[in-house]
Amino acid sequence: MTQSVDSEVFSVYLKEGTHAIHDQLDRRVMQLNPFADNAHYQGFLRMQLRLHSAGEQVYHNQQINNLIPEIEQRSRLNAVLQDCADLAIPIELQQHDQQLGQLFKITDPYAGLGWLYTIEGSTLGAAMLLKHVKNSLGLSETYGARHMAAHSDGRATHWREFKAILDSLTLNDLQRKQALDAAKQAFYFVTETVDEIMVTGKKEVAG
Repeated sequence: MTQSVDSEVFSVYLKEGTHAIHDQLDRRVMQLNPFADNAHYQGFLRMQLRLHSAGEQVYHNQQINNLIPEIEQRSRLNAVLQDCADLAIPIELQQHDQQLGQLFKITDPYAGLGWLYTIEGSTLGAAMLLKHVKNSLGLSETYGARHMAAHSDGRATHWREFKAILDSLTLNDLQRKQALDAAKQAFYFVTETVDEIMVTGKKEVAG
């Protein structure tokens, strides 16, 4: 790879470039009261399932694993699937959400970095969400909210290490832009999914 001529730290570049859509998404999700009851939370889980199904290919991309060692082990798709089973989300809906997520083809490693930034970044905010599901729904890291569990070395440490790896990469401006565009794409994908499932589709899985 060639050295970027842009001196801005890569993780800062991604953070600033996605700030608007990220903030909009966070506010939208919380406005919909995802932890009000099981039906609302089921919609939230289905959104997570689509996101992680779309991003799963990135965790298994060999080029990306060469750039970010052991990233494959950080995938949370199986945890999301277990949560969906805990909440009795019909298998037909789970399969539907996985298929929609898998429609994304993320073969470019730099686009993959952008998707990883969006997905991995969600682990940091999951601490607050986990408190909500524990207090409101009685769920935990071992039942219903497995995908929100902290990494063994702690959320903050885990995130700092991930950002440090990103910042150590030597990317040119085009590669950085590819990553930023992909990070935005991931946020937009989640936003569209929220509007489809959490607004109009939550009644499908109400129990």
